[in-house]
Amino acid sequence: MSANKLDSSSIWTDPDDAPELTDQWFEDATLHEAGVVKRLPGQRGPGRKPPKQAVTLRLDAEIIMHFRKSGEGWQTRINETLKAAIAKESA
Repeated sequence: MSANKLDSSSIWTDPDDAPELTDQWFEDATLHEAGVVKRLPGQRGPGRKPPKQAVTLRLDAEIIMHFRKSGEGWQTRINETLKAAIAKESA
């Protein structure tokens, strides 16, 4: 099972043993929902690839038409073509 489970190993019996709730404590806290770690918008899980970056790029109209005519995913295909060119250059 890939769901994260709540840590229930320590149970406070005395309310005076509770940690002080500072701003830093809240910033470092992990949110759980129904026993699963909940990520905030923009947070990525561990071990994932870095996010892509949005850029403004000026390309010739014929290049755009070439990739767009093959349908959805044309920007991904441009990205893959550029990666292949880098790999070929490095080889």
